[in-house]
Amino acid sequence: MRNHSVLSEFVLLGLSSDPQIQPLLFVLFLGVYLLTLMGNLTLLLLIRVDPHLHIPMYFFLGHLSFLDLCHSSVTVPKLLENLLSEKKTISVEGCLAQVFFVFATGGTESCLLAVMAYDRYVAISSPLLYGQVMNRQRCVGLACGSWGLAFLDALINILAALSLDFCEAHNIHHFCCELSSLYPLSCSDVTASFTALLCSSILHFFGNVLLIVFSYVRILSTILSISSATGRGKALSTCSSHLMAVVLFYGSGLLRYLMPNSDSTRELIFSLQYSVVTPMLNPLIYSLKNKEVKAALKRTLRKFS
Repeated sequence: MRNHSVLSEFVLLGLSSDPQIQPLLFVLFLGVYLLTLMGNLTLLLLIRVDPHLHIPMYFFLGHLSFLDLCHSSVTVPKLLENLLSEKKTISVEGCLAQVFFVFATGGTESCLLAVMAYDRYVAISSPLLYGQVMNRQRCVGLACGSWGLAFLDALINILAALSLDFCEAHNIHHFCCELSSLYPLSCSDVTASFTALLCSSILHFFGNVLLIVFSYVRILSTILSISSATGRGKALSTCSSHLMAVVLFYGSGLLRYLMPNSDSTRELIFSLQYSVVTPMLNPLIYSLKNKEVKAALKRTLRKFS
């Protein structure tokens, strides 16, 4: 794949140009990143070692934790480096690579959240057939399909972006490379790349949103048909963690990408929520709101103590 750029690097202007604020931001986001690593690695370990968590729901949760590790690691290390560096540059190749992996990991998480909504629907509507419907082969197929579709989507978008030329403007008003941030810097026609981005966004992300909404409509219908309040409460509790994760991911993501591309502080805040804060919060949501995960943590601590 050829790179037609005249420029060899971009400048990531980041979150602040104030040298007094940058060290404080470094400490803050280093702490967030370490918490992200610790929380998601702990969840992965629990799912791996505790046999009580060897069920479809936690199989998908393990993939979600791995994705959060990857998604955060695509953007945060470069953010931390630039907060301590005077030369806040990134090569054109490095920028396009970051765009690819942001697409791939974010797209996979979008698909996986839709798959997890379907998993919750099967668990609530057909509890006796849950193990049969969500068997190992189907779970692996759904997970691999999520990864495959997202990486194909990312590949299509990055191939379209390789035709862009960058001539003079090289300042990116962001802490990481995103495809929408590169369009104002291009001195060539962005129509093909923008069309690919628009089509993939509509088909991929909004398609997954529709699948999630459809699953939750069916879940709500099933819950309302349960006669006892205890049964309804128990059914709702199995969905609460996933629903919170969906709201965090899609809420911040849609606010970020539906906003017009500008240099506003709000845009950076939504991007931070989407790519930095959400991966840290997901393991907390699934551990604090989930009795099985908390019980598994206690069993594991007793085993190694």
